[in-house]
Amino acid sequence: MAKILLVDDEPSILSVLSTLLKAEGYEVTPALGGEKAKEFIESENYDLMLSDIRMVPVNGMELLRLVHREKPALPVIMLTAYGSVETAIEALKLGAYDYITKPFKVDELLITVRRALEHNKAITENEELKAQLGARYHLENIVAESQAMQNVCEMIKKVAPTNAAILIQGDSGTGKELVAKAIHAYSHRKEKRFLAVNCAALPEPLLESEMFGHMKGSFTGAAANKEGLMEAAEGGTVFLDEISSMPLAIQGKFLRVLQEKEVRRVGGNRDIPIDVRVLAATNTNLETLIGEGRFREDLFYRLSVIPIVIKPLCERTEDILPLAYHFLQVETPQGKPSPVLDPEVAAVLEAYAWPGNVRELENAIKHGVTFARDNKITRDVLPPKIAATQVAAPAPTGGDKVEKLDPEKAKSLKAFLRSKEKEYLKQVLSMASGDKEKAAKSLKISLATLYRKLPEADSPKV
Repeated sequence: MAKILLVDDEPSILSVLSTLLKAEGYEVTPALGGEKAKEFIESENYDLMLSDIRMVPVNGMELLRLVHREKPALPVIMLTAYGSVETAIEALKLGAYDYITKPFKVDELLITVRRALEHNKAITENEELKAQLGARYHLENIVAESQAMQNVCEMIKKVAPTNAAILIQGDSGTGKELVAKAIHAYSHRKEKRFLAVNCAALPEPLLESEMFGHMKGSFTGAAANKEGLMEAAEGGTVFLDEISSMPLAIQGKFLRVLQEKEVRRVGGNRDIPIDVRVLAATNTNLETLIGEGRFREDLFYRLSVIPIVIKPLCERTEDILPLAYHFLQVETPQGKPSPVLDPEVAAVLEAYAWPGNVRELENAIKHGVTFARDNKITRDVLPPKIAATQVAAPAPTGGDKVEKLDPEKAKSLKAFLRSKEKEYLKQVLSMASGDKEKAAKSLKISLATLYRKLPEADSPKV
């Protein structure tokens, strides 16, 4: 829930705006006058500030200067009853996101507020990304036990240094945005912005304005000139998620941006040169959409210079338990031991089909951590749909008559070698007194590989 600081020296205006914004689901802090607002600014963090300009003794311009100095990332929308172009321009020069004249139109106000919050979110995520590039998105920290994901990591290392457009394909929840951020992190553009937009989340007019920017007066709510993501990401990367949902009318304009490397704002008549790298993602077969006339073929070929395909989690089961242990560590507060997966849970996780892919697995682990008892995740604390998964019973042992078995029903060579491998791994783990990290080092394999090869069900009790 976005937190908005609302500043005005007229109680009636504060009341009306507070009611309006709360009805939209925002958390609103009303401040009667600039003095009170200064206290809030210095003691609390907000996602947006709406402030009247004409107030005494502390006016809106003074507040704007304070925010610019103390909280430069906080977007500010100025309210003025005078419609003074000079004052509004001065506010924009001082860093205000936008201004609205009183009496305002409700739709105009809400659109401007929503755009300011979306813009701030994009900028904040970019700053967080830059702070995390040294760790989170390095390939060595991407869980890639399966050959399929190892191939994806190799592709990332090869394509990241280029400027080629890349189309990332995969089902929902497979981690397409994670791959896009890793590409940016390993590129020469990593010090510049990474800005993302979900093409399915915005209606056509708003998506066009978000991508290309707009000129003042070009549509309702366009109170000032604004740059779009393609301009804001200058020198960096733009990630277009769910590109299949982009309307045909915008597809044509976007194709021109890719070809000419310049953008024209909505309502503008001037082309602005840009230098951005475009990464796109889709969970839909674009070639099928082309055949249906819902996606431009020329745009498809322009975007898919280098395609990267992420397989669904059910086709790379080697990644399931390593991912589960990774999410356990992420969800465990620093300094506390991670919950233990019950042996039955490990079997359930590997047997479940994961239609929601990695995102569903992450949510399942969060659910388990929330309801875990005695720091142990058991089947009954998993989401019901996953907990209901049937696990195949282990094959009967005690084969003193193996030589009489029907060859068609005997163990495969792979199963036999797997059995012997597990016996050896258990011996090494026992020699390490149950210390998995020590055992993994002795075996010269990763800890995640050890967990995959030797589930808790086979671990010695120490």
